[in-house]
Amino acid sequence: MKPDFKAMSRKELRAYILKHRDDDEAFYAYMDKLQAEATWVEFPAPKSIDDLKNFPELLEKYGKQRQGEL
Repeated sequence: MKPDFKAMSRKELRAYILKHRDDDEAFYAYMDKLQAEATWVEFPAPKSIDDLKNFPELLEKYGKQRQGEL
């Protein structure tokens, strides 16, 4: 009997997928959960050299956000 993927947290589901890599149903449930809980922000592509000057700050901010999610 498979666990209830909808009741699992994202972290629990990720751990389950890593242990059961051939379980497509769990993988798709994880992808659905990621999409539903999406918190990312899209940035437009840089259009000038001045835009690139802010790129390190954006990467640092993204890295800090990413560390908080895992």
